[in-house]
Amino acid sequence: MFLRIDRLQTELPIPTKPDPNAAAALQELLGGKYGEMSTLGNYMFQSFNFRSKSKLRPFYSLVAAITAEELGHVELVSNGVALLNNGPGDPTENADISGAPFEDMQDIRLAASFLANGGGAMPMNSNGASWNMDFVTTTGNVIFDLLHNFHLECGARLHKLRVYETMTEPTGREVCGYLLVRGGVHAHAYALAIKKLTGVDIEKMLPVPNINLDKIPESQKYLAEGSHRRLYRFSPDDYKEMAGIWGNGEMALPGDPPGELEVVDGIPEGSKIPELEGTPSAFAPDYAPEEFYEIATKLYKASR
Repeated sequence: MFLRIDRLQTELPIPTKPDPNAAAALQELLGGKYGEMSTLGNYMFQSFNFRSKSKLRPFYSLVAAITAEELGHVELVSNGVALLNNGPGDPTENADISGAPFEDMQDIRLAASFLANGGGAMPMNSNGASWNMDFVTTTGNVIFDLLHNFHLECGARLHKLRVYETMTEPTGREVCGYLLVRGGVHAHAYALAIKKLTGVDIEKMLPVPNINLDKIPESQKYLAEGSHRRLYRFSPDDYKEMAGIWGNGEMALPGDPPGELEVVDGIPEGSKIPELEGTPSAFAPDYAPEEFYEIATKLYKASR
């Protein structure tokens, strides 16, 4: 089962203005071939299907714990998309919808984000094509699945660097900077797991592509705090066995700040989820939401 915490894994800066084309680019990191829906889907179903869990516990624990983190990555990217899409339209109540408040959407590359989704994120890529199960590999062969996961994380790194190069606004770049660090952790973890099983020093292939994170300003604070050396269990008591793979004297990759790898109990500190105000012209949560707010206030008071 999963435990949900009402926080993002990291803090996202609030955009100063809507940037729906940047949001469209960020959608690639959500529903693209190497996006967070793909990493989540692969690791989640591999963990569900994992054979001989008790005998191969360190490898199962690794995949299972990273699965939980990937759920948070889907949440993080989705919030980034929603923040960048926060508009257009008249935010005042009882807005005049006859004034064509969505006229700008005729020139936006992903108009469906507004016309169908109210500006929210969806499991699709930057062109609006749906994410699908063909991006999931779960063979039951531990080495093959781990090798596929290593490939997937390296592909995701390339993905994020390319998306990063498309934008200048801070919100999308923060998403990329954070995920580049955490994705590097996952690639390193799968490389170490393969090394334990086969003896192959696959971590010598990292980073792929050959761009160290010291080139990415938004990644620096995460490197400085040691995020590149940490794997989180995302559980009060389970998945401790992965410390035999991630830890046990293993060190950070060359090019990253030095230090020993460590498994952290629980979850990252995280940050408050940004709140988006309603947009009546988008009927979100409705055209005239006053009654909704009144009912919600009464329910909130009743819960105290």
